[in-house]
Amino acid sequence: MTISATYVPSDNVSQLRESATIAVSQRARALKAQGRPIIDLGAGEPDFDTPPFIRRAASRALEEGATRYTAVEGILPLREVIAERANREYAGSDPVTPQDVVVTTGSKQALFNACFTLFGSEDEVLVPTPAWTSYYEMVELARANAVPVRGAPSHGFKVTAEDLLRHTTERTRGVILNSPCNPTGAVYTAAELGELVQLAEERQWWLISDEIYGRIAYDGAAAGVLSLARARDHLVIVDGMAKAWAMTGWRIGWAIAPAAVARTLTALQSHTTSNATTVAQHAALAALREWEASEREITRMVAEYRRRRDAAMELLRSRPAPAVVRPDGAFYLFIDVGATAPPGSGAGTAFATRLLEEHGVAVVPGAAFRTPDWIRLSYAAALADVVEGVRRVLALWRSLTAERGSVRPDGATGG
Repeated sequence: MTISATYVPSDNVSQLRESATIAVSQRARALKAQGRPIIDLGAGEPDFDTPPFIRRAASRALEEGATRYTAVEGILPLREVIAERANREYAGSDPVTPQDVVVTTGSKQALFNACFTLFGSEDEVLVPTPAWTSYYEMVELARANAVPVRGAPSHGFKVTAEDLLRHTTERTRGVILNSPCNPTGAVYTAAELGELVQLAEERQWWLISDEIYGRIAYDGAAAGVLSLARARDHLVIVDGMAKAWAMTGWRIGWAIAPAAVARTLTALQSHTTSNATTVAQHAALAALREWEASEREITRMVAEYRRRRDAAMELLRSRPAPAVVRPDGAFYLFIDVGATAPPGSGAGTAFATRLLEEHGVAVVPGAAFRTPDWIRLSYAAALADVVEGVRRVLALWRSLTAERGSVRPDGATGG
């Protein structure tokens, strides 16, 4: 059976765009399959294996019969330990309970469920930009409007309360925050984040805080919203196992929300995916219960990310070189390649395409994050690949800017 040539997508998905980050990875894999030596710095996925003690726990759980359905919202022991750890941060008076926790098939599902549950037609949701590409699509799938809010590049694109207020209308219903940030690696200080939390509380906006990179920070722990909020009645925290524990394929995330919201999230999930994979839930439970073992593994991985970041930044300090956001968390470099093409031409996409096809390095064009003159490079890869990839980025950038005469001898961009 073939689909009719007259097929037209429904209004539900007619504006939906493919994930640009996944598209880059697919193209890199296709070129590798052709025998091309490709350095893939596009994917936002740790290159480490899941720690052995977590894998062993999964094996034990399988042997003990963890192969059946669970409660839609997840097994109670996992929700209990998530709530317990959340309460170690929360500064408010209404403690997190297991009934406030919904375990999901990755943090992506938690984010989608929250957007689909909290927002609707004509609502506006503020999205500090650049931001992970799926935020915009999730808001639009909920038939709401994503409103990009651009922070200053000199400040790592981090937004202020004043930035948010300039984009506020009577239809504003929420804001999505992410720190450490994908794609920039910027980390909000406690004071910066507290200002945004206070504004959301005053305006009674729904605040969705994506904290999936929260454990990957290089100058002390990244501030979390729970440590700053006075109440949780308009707050949804999203987190998961993918990044810090190198458990991307296990697909375990969660949302912490007011109990009434958590019940609605659960009801929605009951009609889509039902429970997250049972054995993966038990693996996550072991990771969160065996905290000392987790701390050792996370510390080891973060130290290696730092080593790669420092090596890449050392190369990018040479002149001439493009501007780059200094990443204090996550594992991304966000690089300005606007000087390589005429203004408004989408320099990032052209640069990323040429870098992959001619120089064998996969990165994500900034258009995916609503910043078309930039590219995102992931250093969740072997140190040698990161160093060589950055060298090729620099070589192409210098070649293109020299052709255009858009860089002065001191390395500053010109007209």
